[in-house]
Amino acid sequence: MINTRNARTEFAQAIKAIAMERGLDPEVILEAIKQAIVAAYRRDAKERGEEIAEDALIEVELDPVTGETKIIREGKDVTPPGFGRIAAQTAKQVIHQKIREAEKTLVMDEFASKVGGLVSGVILRFEGPNVRVDLGRSEAILPQEERVPTEKLNQGERMTFLLKEIREGIRGKELILSRADPQFVVKLFAREVPEINSKSVEIKSIVREPGIRTKMVVYSNQPGVDPVGSCVGQKGVRVQAVTSELGGERVDVIPYSDNIAEVIKNALSPAENLEVTLDEEKKIAFVLAPEDQLSLAIGRDGQNARLAAKLTGWGIKVESVESKEPKKEDKEEKEETKATEDKKIQE
Repeated sequence: MINTRNARTEFAQAIKAIAMERGLDPEVILEAIKQAIVAAYRRDAKERGEEIAEDALIEVELDPVTGETKIIREGKDVTPPGFGRIAAQTAKQVIHQKIREAEKTLVMDEFASKVGGLVSGVILRFEGPNVRVDLGRSEAILPQEERVPTEKLNQGERMTFLLKEIREGIRGKELILSRADPQFVVKLFAREVPEINSKSVEIKSIVREPGIRTKMVVYSNQPGVDPVGSCVGQKGVRVQAVTSELGGERVDVIPYSDNIAEVIKNALSPAENLEVTLDEEKKIAFVLAPEDQLSLAIGRDGQNARLAAKLTGWGIKVESVESKEPKKEDKEEKEETKATEDKKIQE
């Protein structure tokens, strides 16, 4: 091999430039080229009708300066005539592949710091039930289970997403988005409410039925700061910004309290004038609601009570106040019975 270490050839300059720009080790690039050339040699030999055993020892001598390539087999130079062209094409392909891999790694490293936060992207195309989204420097996937069932997505539409995780997939690492996760709502409020970013207001717990309703308990770490008022905003401007991004999904903001009965009562909003009795042992809350508040407390298909139970971690049983009072007929019957008994006693 000719010693031309100080020569400035096109091949050497290309390897050096790629290594510096992409943050790659030159030896990693050269080793990848060698492996690819061995594979190309095997393919070339097969096309010529030459059978090479799988365990045959094939080595590549690659001059890192000139790019000149030799195939060594059992200590002999077996480089086929004209193989230099194939080797050059193979090296070029490997270099481009390494560039793509390096760029993808850099992009993934960049997005790794954004996991759990909001990102903006454009709906690119639909792949079955999943949606591919263009984030600018990379593409991401919005899986079916992370979509809002009531939400219609349009190709070319720009939307906001929660970057939920980076998952290992068939094509390598994939960016996974969500619009259905409760954390999506948390991050939307963090974007709209400075008090959450400054940690003077904290979202204690949150539950959600995507596209329909969200309930969350908020707490103030700073005296004089109203946690509900901070999240709702003046004339409801902050909560309206969140519900608008959620496509009209209703959000109930509930103040935290050490009194769990009070939290349960507030969690059943918009129902009012509720009475709550707790069974501490079974962790069940028995709620009495006025007749005109019963349907509000339970909600359509039991949704309001169901979300309140998930939010607080207590079983909730709602009944009307009237159902606990004696019926008019029963009351009259008891009065008649009592009058008869009183008469018998007098006699």
